[in-house]
Amino acid sequence: MTTATQTITLGESYFSRRRPLDWLFALAIVAGGLFAFTRYQAHMDVYEKGILLAAMPAAIWLGWFWRPLQGLMAVVAALSLMAIGSYQGSLARAESVFWLKYFLSSQSAILWMSVLFFMSTAFYWIGMFARGQAATMERIGSRMAWVAVTMALVGTMVRWWESYLIGADVGHIPVSNLYEVFVLFCWLTALFYLYFEAQYGTRALGAFVLLVVSAAVGFLLWYTVVREAHEIQPLVPALKSWWMKLHVPANFIGYGTFALSAMVAFAYLVKQHAVETRWWKLAPLFGLGLVLCFEPMVFRKDVAGASSYWLVYFGIASLIVGGILLMRRRIAERLPPLEVLDDVMYKAIAVGFAFFTIATVLGALWAAEAWGGYWSWDPKETWALIVWLNYAAWLHMRLMKGLRGTVSAWWALVGLVVTTFAFLGVNMFLSGLHSYGTL
Repeated sequence: MTTATQTITLGESYFSRRRPLDWLFALAIVAGGLFAFTRYQAHMDVYEKGILLAAMPAAIWLGWFWRPLQGLMAVVAALSLMAIGSYQGSLARAESVFWLKYFLSSQSAILWMSVLFFMSTAFYWIGMFARGQAATMERIGSRMAWVAVTMALVGTMVRWWESYLIGADVGHIPVSNLYEVFVLFCWLTALFYLYFEAQYGTRALGAFVLLVVSAAVGFLLWYTVVREAHEIQPLVPALKSWWMKLHVPANFIGYGTFALSAMVAFAYLVKQHAVETRWWKLAPLFGLGLVLCFEPMVFRKDVAGASSYWLVYFGIASLIVGGILLMRRRIAERLPPLEVLDDVMYKAIAVGFAFFTIATVLGALWAAEAWGGYWSWDPKETWALIVWLNYAAWLHMRLMKGLRGTVSAWWALVGLVVTTFAFLGVNMFLSGLHSYGTL
């Protein structure tokens, strides 16, 4: 009797905390989902119908869990529907309709995302050094990050629709190639950071986390220019599966939060070395920073015009790393306490590990359907296992042995090198079943 009473009380307490806007949001999600289901169910298999129906309560829970997502979803839906309606069934209208051409076509929205992420990063760093206007600059940086996430999501939604305008056999969720997953990585990483920013009441970490997002944007822009990667291509046969809708997003929640944890670890080490004057103590941090800056340069093949771009990229990145270490005392004053940095690092890795585990299991099920076996020791699978073991060991040492501080921060930072190779390097240097593209 007591247990039943407690359960009812907890249930009533949870729902009693819902505001009228929460219920309106839930109603809108259900209405939109049911509309999509009734209109497009003939084009979906049973698994895709299940995904759509499960997505509705998941979206409602996310909006109730963190209310800013309600506004984000509403704005993204409104702008996406406006863009879809403006096409009127013809891709050619992307060049004649003003707001499609300059704002809401997938490529325009993603370019706006890129510019806004660069600007957000700049304002976060201005806030790091602007003594009188620090809070204002960081607030601007945060709001620009929100707008960048919005444009990334609008670009993704509209690109999905554009693929079906090309042809029913071409249409697919835009998470199938490097261009599309880099967009996914950018907005997921930024959105998780914005959540931690709100939870801990500090914007100082934005300067560090947005650096890795801006680095990804730099890679995306290069890849767009050199490979014309923004053009929508039909899926290769192995990717024509509903598993892709689950496996890839789960994977990139892992990649995004692992990258976030690494940048927080970098901030932790910078703060810890704030008063260090011995150069040989700072050299390892500078060296690892250069390795992370240099790593994208090796994930390319000789392409005309690419060398100068990456030399400039590496030069700017090296100056940023050197400048951070040079100004470490001022930066350390703005950063939250080491305990907060350590906690953010842990929570980001915990979330990433959970989703990376789910993605690995889903990938095994997908492999069984596509190739007849759950595991084949393909290079991509092997390196995914290495990434999983790396963070499993990190979490084990923290939870069982109380690992904290310097060692855990270095470990998380080195983990980004391993994760980046698993993400990009394997496809570039090791052939296998997962090698769907080259640089």
